[in-house]
Amino acid sequence: MSRFAELLKSRVSTNRYDVARTLGDRQIEELISLATTAPSAFNLQNWKFIAVRSAEGKAKLLPIAYGQQKVVDAAVTFIVCGTLEPHLTLPSALRPSLDAEIVDQAIYDGWIAAAQNMYGTNPVMQRDEAVRSASLAAMTLMIVAEERGLASGPMIGFDPAGVSAAFDLKATDVPVMLVTVGYAAPGNWPQKPRKAVTDVVSLA
Repeated sequence: MSRFAELLKSRVSTNRYDVARTLGDRQIEELISLATTAPSAFNLQNWKFIAVRSAEGKAKLLPIAYGQQKVVDAAVTFIVCGTLEPHLTLPSALRPSLDAEIVDQAIYDGWIAAAQNMYGTNPVMQRDEAVRSASLAAMTLMIVAEERGLASGPMIGFDPAGVSAAFDLKATDVPVMLVTVGYAAPGNWPQKPRKAVTDVVSLA
């Protein structure tokens, strides 16, 4: 089995963290740098991360996360957001690909026009895309953490409106999930069995 396959087979959603071990700014920046290699439609990169690691930030997050102690015990809890109105930010997000001649002017203009058509007057599509992009980035973040010997856990148990207010999110920021990251303490479950492949795939 490859090292990558082993990481996937051993990754768990962690609930218990070693409170004595922290992560530095550089480690957090490297995690996010790699998390943002996740794919997004048109290369929108319509995501945003808030790294909650201070005692004050954790105390603020704890009641909004319904008292789940892991947001305090983990070295950092990332608030992973997708962003709305991606058609407005796509020109600047895609510009480096044009400058690097990965895409040409025709593709650049075509994608911007297509994004405007898809999202411009469609708030449901905007939100769907925000959730998709944030989810892909969150999963990438967890895989990167695992590769670096860290533990992680996704959380949907939180009050999105409360998070938005407490952490001064913009109206266009959609908090999709929390991801705790740190060093595992004893007492976590092993990875739980998955459904059989034959139960979840159809060949067409």
